[in-house]
Amino acid sequence: MPNTPTTSWLTRLGLHRKDLRAWAMYDWAVSSFQTTIQVAVFQIFFVSVVAADLPESSRTASWASANAISAVIVAILSPVLGAISDVAAAKKRMLGGFMLLGVLAVAGMFFLERGDVALASWLYITATVGATATIVFYEALLPHLAKPEEVDRVSSAGYAFGYVGGGVLLAINIAWILNPALFGLPSGEGLSPSQATLPVRLAFLSVAVWWLVFSWPILRHVKEPPRMAEADEVGVRSLLVTPFVRLGETVRMLRTFKHAFLMLLAFLVYNDGIQTIIRMATAYGTEIGIPSSALVTAILIVQFVGIPFAFLFGMLADRIGAKTSIFIGLLAYTAISIVGYFMTSARDFYILAGLVGMVQGGTQALSRSLFSSMVPAHKSGEFFGFYSVFEKFANIFGPLLFALTIWATGSSRAAILGVIAFFAVGAWLLSRVDVAAGRRMAREAEEGLVVTGTR
Repeated sequence: MPNTPTTSWLTRLGLHRKDLRAWAMYDWAVSSFQTTIQVAVFQIFFVSVVAADLPESSRTASWASANAISAVIVAILSPVLGAISDVAAAKKRMLGGFMLLGVLAVAGMFFLERGDVALASWLYITATVGATATIVFYEALLPHLAKPEEVDRVSSAGYAFGYVGGGVLLAINIAWILNPALFGLPSGEGLSPSQATLPVRLAFLSVAVWWLVFSWPILRHVKEPPRMAEADEVGVRSLLVTPFVRLGETVRMLRTFKHAFLMLLAFLVYNDGIQTIIRMATAYGTEIGIPSSALVTAILIVQFVGIPFAFLFGMLADRIGAKTSIFIGLLAYTAISIVGYFMTSARDFYILAGLVGMVQGGTQALSRSLFSSMVPAHKSGEFFGFYSVFEKFANIFGPLLFALTIWATGSSRAAILGVIAFFAVGAWLLSRVDVAAGRRMAREAEEGLVVTGTR
């Protein structure tokens, strides 16, 4: 392809090949689940409708518990799934299978009514397991697609696509939730409970359709990485055993890849703070009396502010490095936590949303690309399985902190300042990561030059 101004910009954005654009498009697809279900509409629906018969503090605690349970399940499954996908050369097939599981669970949310707390919790848990499992395989494809000099930009482009896709569908959902008559949906006084919640429940169906349709590009245009040489002799029986053997090898290899392991530890800690803000923000806002319309508007602010800043973080990493860029993001998150503690109004929540949008996608995208640059590509599924474990454990401690704080004090406000500790400790661990050494060890392992003691 000739080097035109357009292709030059696409290169700077990490979108200069069809397979890279198709890979990034999956973030567009699955982010519909993350915005409408995990962060905005379903979270508010769960707290204000499904769990409406529970005491107010118990509603938030029930939501936090559902998040913690789903995190534990994914943490247990992810390394095994990653190992199987490497041995069987089945990253795309497994992505497709878990995507369908998540889509069906989200579609089932359409039938929820007031009082269905247990059913809503298990549908949410199932959908979350499906979505996060697909992300293991999605992220494991990154080292196979992007060259070392491309990986920060490509990873950031994925997050930017996610902001666009998740934000566009959420905006459409909000339009028909706030103006149902405009879309021919029931509105006005005297509606039955089913009619009153129909626009919200249709939003859940729209997520299922959106997620399914926009998963097609990655399944169609991204090639499955080739089967590993040592997996050529693996039969059906061995396929059931080999992933667990390789899983043990990867655990031992983590000791060898010291800096990748330190990166995982740092990510575990600081991402706990990030995920706590993502998962608990609207529930916390509801608790302190911020109107639902303001909460959802704030989510849209995060999405659309995040689009340019995700790309900008990728470009910033090219200039100052991914590690330094992550430090900037963590410093900003410390300020965000302080703003959250003093938040009392919708205006405060909008300010908070704008700050989060500036750093959320970039910090997470660069964490992913930095880790991918320090692991051998031929074991990407296994390593990203562990990455997912550390990511999902980050979904346990923050919500647990909120639940314990609510039970102890009757309010979750004090938990906001506690989140700062996650950013401080995570930054300290990250400061001990030698990125150059980590990347060198990964490349040597790919070339068969490192004796790890696992063969």
